[in-house]
Amino acid sequence: MHEDSEVAVLRYGHRPGRDDRMTTHVGLTARALGADRVIFPDNAGQARETVADITGRFGGPFEVEQTGKLDATIDRWAGTVVHLTMYGERVQDVAGDIRETHRSEPLLVVVGGEKVPFEVYEAADWNVAVTNQPHSEVAGLAVFLDRLFEGRELNREWADADRRVLPQARGKRVVDGDGAVDES
Repeated sequence: MHEDSEVAVLRYGHRPGRDDRMTTHVGLTARALGADRVIFPDNAGQARETVADITGRFGGPFEVEQTGKLDATIDRWAGTVVHLTMYGERVQDVAGDIRETHRSEPLLVVVGGEKVPFEVYEAADWNVAVTNQPHSEVAGLAVFLDRLFEGRELNREWADADRRVLPQARGKRVVDGDGAVDES
């Protein structure tokens, strides 16, 4: 999608039953808005399955992984770590610097699910806020990725898609892999 280094999104924390939909949407947003992969906690298997299924149907490339070692993923990251938090620096003030760094090294974007320990704030190269107000981590991730890629992700072409949505003012048009059109 982009000429820069890899962008991975790490979902830090997942409460089964409570965070299922939000964790899934973190993965879907990462995929749709330009990240190369998402890393979920071990207990987010349903989110992993859903995002992998969407990638299979609507195209990639995009990788979905799971780990039981969230802290180790951050500590061992060979690149820049950005932690999205309402307590961080304003995205509009740091996006340009992050973008410059990202041109030469991989970027890990940490998106919290529950209370994030202070060690994550300390391990991050940047703690970044999309407003300093409480709101959805999915919205924060979407705005951050759009600022990082300066809107280029909105024109992405998807490879190996079984389905492709055809934009239109009204209704729904989906072209299947065999060229058939579903106008539900």
